[in-house]
Amino acid sequence: MIIVALSDIHGSTRRLRTISRDLSVADVVLLVGDLTNFGRRRDAARVVGAVREYNEHILAVSGNCDYPDVDAYLTTEGINLHRKCITVDEVAFLGVGGSTPCPGRTPNEFTEDQFKIFLAEASTNLEPSVPLILVSHQPPYHTVCDFAGNAGHVGSQSVRDFITQMQPMVCFTGHIHEGRGVDTIADTTVVNPGPLRAGGYGYAEVNPQVEVVEIRG
Repeated sequence: MIIVALSDIHGSTRRLRTISRDLSVADVVLLVGDLTNFGRRRDAARVVGAVREYNEHILAVSGNCDYPDVDAYLTTEGINLHRKCITVDEVAFLGVGGSTPCPGRTPNEFTEDQFKIFLAEASTNLEPSVPLILVSHQPPYHTVCDFAGNAGHVGSQSVRDFITQMQPMVCFTGHIHEGRGVDTIADTTVVNPGPLRAGGYGYAEVNPQVEVVEIRG
């Protein structure tokens, strides 16, 4: 299985053409939040439509800069991973959207307690033997992927606790633009490819264990 993860698109899809080779052969394309730049349903539909020109096998979570009707649109399209677990070719994809509260308020924020509940809900019927990939717009606390310069580490402790407990193979994340990088929490590889407009995207090959996981572009 080939997985491509796009984070923090913020409505800018012009880079899709430059990554079209990997995008078109992926078995799953993950949209890891902030599809829009404070946009709504029609803005998200434009982004999803642009990705579908290359690949229709999409799963997504909304980000903190997406209004709630973006989440509703993803549900209507049958691609919403927020608070859900969807199995594709014997690999489980579990997702959570939004972020913890930001210094400047954004339309899709949750508390740490809510994140804990969302992740518990999504993993209720998860089979321990099934390989797991976590898709979380909000990065886990204290990795290179949540380091926001002078603000320090701004990730979620609830997401980190979930990773420590469940040990997914990979956590694809975003939100912190300056947190582009790859890190680990125990046996889990954490990948923040940075905003798509900067050219980066996550890439993984799973068969059924992870053979490749990296940032390309």
